[in-house]
Amino acid sequence: MGQPATRTGLSPEEYLALERASEQKHEYANGEIFAMSGCSREHSLLAGSVQRELGNALLERPYEVHTSDMRVKIPPTGRYVYPDASVVCGEPVFEDAEVDTLMNPNVIVEVLSDSSEAYDRGDKFAQYRSVASITDYVLVSQKAVRVEHFQRQPDGRWLLSILGPGAQLALESIGVVIEVDRVYLKVPLAPAAGA
Repeated sequence: MGQPATRTGLSPEEYLALERASEQKHEYANGEIFAMSGCSREHSLLAGSVQRELGNALLERPYEVHTSDMRVKIPPTGRYVYPDASVVCGEPVFEDAEVDTLMNPNVIVEVLSDSSEAYDRGDKFAQYRSVASITDYVLVSQKAVRVEHFQRQPDGRWLLSILGPGAQLALESIGVVIEVDRVYLKVPLAPAAGA
């Protein structure tokens, strides 16, 4: 999560009014807003690559692929977040007539960074797990060719697959397979320690 902003004790309605008038994005949790920080070159390239691969695979199918500009609401907790990419199957459900807050994503992708990794793996993932429509949660490393795919099982458990070079990310819920190497194709990763 980003740095807390100066305003606290906001209602969801106050947050949305401020957010819609703001040039900067903020996440919202329990009356507090958190400024979203900028991202690295690697983060931007990875997010764009994932969005492109998903968009191309789903171009002629009834799915929508959204960038980090689409706000997502976690209905059970009232939290508002901005995933790096999201996919919604079929008819999207929005919070209100502004059509800028998605309520029913199916696939969520987060690109990990030093400042957000603990949050993305911990509390944010716990929040996402409370949304019944979410079937897949994907974490993309910007330090190495590594994708972690959490897939919701029929009994509610989550199955983790760790994918590296040469592997395929199989998002069965939306019928998409993405080559991990293609996601990292133009991303300049730092050499591994000792290499």
